[in-house]
Amino acid sequence: MISFIRLGKKRLTLRQSLDRTHLMVSLTAVCLVGGLLTAMAMLSLRFYTDHNLDLVARAIGYTTEAAVVFQDGEAAREALQNIASHEDVAEVSIVLASGKLLAYWSRPASLPWFALERQLAELVLPGPIELPMIHNGHEVARIKLVGHGQYLLSFLVQVLAAMLVCMLLSTLGALYIARLMQRSITTPLRSLAQVAHGVSRERSLKLRVPEASITELDTLGQDFNSLLDELEAWQAHQERENASLLHLATHDNLTELPNRALFEARLQQAVNNGRARAERFSLLYLDCDNFKQINDNLGHGTGDEVLVAIARRVQHQLRPQDLVARLGGDEFVVLLSPISADRDVVDIINRIGKAMAEPIALADDSRLDCTLSIGAAHFPTDGDSAEALLQHADHAMYLAKRQGKAQRARESEVHTPKEESR
Repeated sequence: MISFIRLGKKRLTLRQSLDRTHLMVSLTAVCLVGGLLTAMAMLSLRFYTDHNLDLVARAIGYTTEAAVVFQDGEAAREALQNIASHEDVAEVSIVLASGKLLAYWSRPASLPWFALERQLAELVLPGPIELPMIHNGHEVARIKLVGHGQYLLSFLVQVLAAMLVCMLLSTLGALYIARLMQRSITTPLRSLAQVAHGVSRERSLKLRVPEASITELDTLGQDFNSLLDELEAWQAHQERENASLLHLATHDNLTELPNRALFEARLQQAVNNGRARAERFSLLYLDCDNFKQINDNLGHGTGDEVLVAIARRVQHQLRPQDLVARLGGDEFVVLLSPISADRDVVDIINRIGKAMAEPIALADDSRLDCTLSIGAAHFPTDGDSAEALLQHADHAMYLAKRQGKAQRARESEVHTPKEESR
């Protein structure tokens, strides 16, 4: 039942409300003014009819005086008909002083609207007019007239037509005025509602309310715009804060490279794309040789400089679509995606090796030699999951590190006899 009531209830728009209000005001004003004017006109018409009937009675008295004196009924009836038929008279009679009816005339009842005219005459017009006929100082007869409503009905019809025309003109005027008011009232409110809708539904804080011609509405719009300015500034601040927090959560503080969390997400995405699109990619696992000795002998500050230098040099050797990240300590990983041929991986590893062959310049103007051990894993040859690829690349890196240590040990044995002979 409640849902039915909510569905059946229809709210009016401001435009409809203004139109309805103007129509009600206009029609009420027209009805009040029309009713007042009609009442005044009816009073005037009543006074005019009373005076007119009195004049008609006097004219009949002058005309029929001779017929009354000689009691000529036929002549009196002809005189009554000639005079009363041209006036707004329903019936007229001449009664002698003795009470005898000398002459009588009445309007034919077959005429259109006769009954309605007669009822209007009884309701509005004054009662029967009686006028004595005096001859030689004596009353010889009495004339009695009853008014007819023909002119009254015509007057009322004209008044009704005028009121309808006035109502029509007032309605058109009210609608026109309502349209003018809508331009100054509803247009700014509609703009304000559209901006509020855009902000609430689409989060469009760049929208603004235009200026209005009405002071109160313009002040409301400007205040709303000021609020939007504050919200937009707050949103921009929040976006910067969120971006900063996201960067801190997904990047290493020292090297500014992506951290383990971001790398694992990108690696999983590469695995998914590789499975769906049959794309190949490779994973490089990098570890700094003898980094512990650097930290122990030269300090953690120097170790941090070395890590930053390694990150920059490795990053400069990669393609734009590749990703290098720091997993922690002196361990780095590189995601090469996509790979069209194995030689692309070999070329990148060689470029990284050449870049690391140059000594690292430290803050104290000293230079330090540093090498990297690199292990590679290829999708899907060396694994079809992120964990398998990481394990394979890590294992390959340790193999490369042991081979590098063995190579350096052999080189050390070769150089030792020469130094002793010296």
